[in-house]
Amino acid sequence: MRDLKFAFHRTVPVMFGYLFLGFAFGVLMAQAGYSALWCGLASIVIFAGSMQFLLVELLSSGAALGLAAVMTLLINSRHLFYGLSFIERFKRLGAVRHYATFALTDETYSVLCALPEELTTPRRVLLISLMDHLYWIAGSVLGGLAGAALPFDTTGLDFCMTAFFVIIFIEQWLSSKSHVPALTGLCSAVLFLALLGPDAFILPSLIVTVAALLAMRHFAPMGGEAA
Repeated sequence: MRDLKFAFHRTVPVMFGYLFLGFAFGVLMAQAGYSALWCGLASIVIFAGSMQFLLVELLSSGAALGLAAVMTLLINSRHLFYGLSFIERFKRLGAVRHYATFALTDETYSVLCALPEELTTPRRVLLISLMDHLYWIAGSVLGGLAGAALPFDTTGLDFCMTAFFVIIFIEQWLSSKSHVPALTGLCSAVLFLALLGPDAFILPSLIVTVAALLAMRHFAPMGGEAA
């Protein structure tokens, strides 16, 4: 019970975001002709946030499976970097590491990064990952039910993931003593967005950001919570 309360307290901000975002995804799926059952199933087995929003468009347009696979790999390629930074920590989780790896979204990564090493137990990692996953599933199903029962104007709903990422960036900025990682990532993203466009900038931007932070790690503080 203690670990459950601990995990819930840490994931409350994610809960509010995921319930709304999942709801938006469910509404879009319903508008595309898919039932709440499919909304829940997609969120259980995919659980990929922005990729799920793109999935609606791919399904609606009858896109080939190969295209969907490539788009998923490109959009979620940033998770490779999350995994690299968590390799040693996840090794100590035992069997929990398999689910934790699957459920490692941007927001869950942010929550786990803020946990002190001594508080990062396998049970807490499992509960945090599972709670975030359940929030998204619940929002998706509710959105699917509401979208099928009520008329919705879905204009702008696909922008909510972008808005959520902005909120996470602001929260990280306010809670961190050093703004070097945030500024490095921001400058890299803007540069490659201008050079390559919105469809191809994510992976190169991440590579340059990680390389730059690795090169600077001995010269500037990279983390820590604000006093």
